[in-house]
Amino acid sequence: MAGGEGRRLRPLTVHYPKPALPVSGAYRLIDFALSNLYNSKVRSIYVLAQYCPEPLLRHIAHAWMRTPARAANFVQPLLASGASGLSPYKGTADSVRQNLHLVDRLQPDIVAVFAADHIYRMDVRQMIDFHRERNADATVAAIPVPIECASRFGVISADQQGCIHGFDEKPQAPQSLPDDPDLAYASMGNYLFRPEVLRQALAEAAQRGEHDFGLHVLPHLISTHRVCAYNFGANKVPGLQPHEERSYWRDVGTVEAYVAAQHDIAGPTPRFDLHNTSWPIHPLGLAAAPAKAGRDTASVRWPRVSVAKI
Repeated sequence: MAGGEGRRLRPLTVHYPKPALPVSGAYRLIDFALSNLYNSKVRSIYVLAQYCPEPLLRHIAHAWMRTPARAANFVQPLLASGASGLSPYKGTADSVRQNLHLVDRLQPDIVAVFAADHIYRMDVRQMIDFHRERNADATVAAIPVPIECASRFGVISADQQGCIHGFDEKPQAPQSLPDDPDLAYASMGNYLFRPEVLRQALAEAAQRGEHDFGLHVLPHLISTHRVCAYNFGANKVPGLQPHEERSYWRDVGTVEAYVAAQHDIAGPTPRFDLHNTSWPIHPLGLAAAPAKAGRDTASVRWPRVSVAKI
């Protein structure tokens, strides 16, 4: 999902959608999600572009459409009908619902719905394994975040097995983790679904006049289906350096967060190192990561995340 109008990022997003914003000069925000999927061998990828799509379309054409052309190996942008600026999509769930015919064409066992505007490394196969082991109808990637930041996210309550029994989108008073009052368990905006469950949930949401995954679909789904939380702190990717923050993930939804993330990748010992050849952030090495330069710059400190006891 690459809608990304990013109003809180203005003036940076006046002429750019949020997923097309540059990161360290060589990258765009969308490259992190696409690289994670591609490195995880999830390579049938549709990009739902909405607001101001032209810069995103140019980047995908230049950087990602050079991938080898195979029936199940593509990155294909999709525009909402007649959209050249603001999209007629009514929300995140509505954008997926309008393109379910593409799911019918591929007939996958699992549909991954991922946000396109976060900075992180993730082996999606490990989330898929968790989804299958739990026999889940839907799985939400989740991470502990500072309680003072949690009102920007969907906040999850789950049992010891990871089954979700509460989901509150952007609550004013977020619920903390039972064993740590300084942290809340937040949705990363990355979901896995059984295709038939996704289709039914989106159809029922549309009948109710509801169009957003976090606000509408997931809160309803947890009362009727088995929905699990995959703890991103358990995810491991190769090539991480000792100076890096384990399980680094940032939603750069504000100018301050965007600047802080740029600091996190700067200097000789960055919190998120772009120079990881074992899990590269760029399609097929088409552009080298920028040379390391400058000093390490501190930013707002998030916790070093491990598997949370919830």
